[in-house]
Amino acid sequence: MLAYNTRIVLIGVCLLGAAAGLVGTFALLRRRALVGDALAHAALPGVCVAFLLVGRWLPGLLMGALVSGLLGVGVIAFLRRYTRVKEDAAIGIVLSVFFGMGIVLSGIIQRTVKDGSKAGLDSYIFGKTVGMVLADVQWIALVAALALAAILLVYKEAKLLVFDSDFARVQGLPVAWLDFLLMALLAVVVVIGLPAVGVVMMAALLILPGSAARFWSDRFGVVLTLATVFGAAIGVVGVLLSDRFERLPTGPIIVLAGTALFLFSMFCAPRRGLIARWLQSRHRVLEAPT
Repeated sequence: MLAYNTRIVLIGVCLLGAAAGLVGTFALLRRRALVGDALAHAALPGVCVAFLLVGRWLPGLLMGALVSGLLGVGVIAFLRRYTRVKEDAAIGIVLSVFFGMGIVLSGIIQRTVKDGSKAGLDSYIFGKTVGMVLADVQWIALVAALALAAILLVYKEAKLLVFDSDFARVQGLPVAWLDFLLMALLAVVVVIGLPAVGVVMMAALLILPGSAARFWSDRFGVVLTLATVFGAAIGVVGVLLSDRFERLPTGPIIVLAGTALFLFSMFCAPRRGLIARWLQSRHRVLEAPT
């Protein structure tokens, strides 16, 4: 029988993994997987500034992270559109500069704030999954439900945007607004996941489930469903292993569970896995006329 705190963590991480897998797949298929990573790193200075303004008030910290993260995404878009900087370079610039600012502000807080309110602030960098409480799970559940509802509402339009944005624009769809909606969902999921898994590991929850799901199907709806299930599954496996072996930190174990799932999918998927492709190639060689 799992302890109460373990059940809380299990539910919260399961919901977070599902939401991250669902939303992260859109970013992955749009070739913007690293935007989620940049957004997570860009959120750190917002957390620190919000702490200096409102203290440990969780909604304030999350709002600061959201504003800072969206500012980072805006800087990427500006550099990509109005300068000669390529997108990958813009992501690298924002990721390193914003994260560096966050580390500097965090150091200033640790040196200048004398009371105990600063304790736990570093959990936004490395995560503190075991410290999850019922209120955190409720926030995550709300965000997961909103993300699912928003995607169901614009599913057909978002699908067209992912695979052919130019055709979507010709059809009169509000491409810019749809793109903004998907980026906003990505930002909200990242921000709500920071206290649980931290800046460093949030990107893995966004990228690994969708990357693994792509090996199992070519159908968009199936890939989305699998990514959602995979995200929840790696969260559950990570929490259970961390609970079974007390010295194993939950966040890194979740990432390693996702990595194991990705490697299994890459090698063992029935049609697109490396083993299946090798067998198909071998079969064609054997059947070829000599």
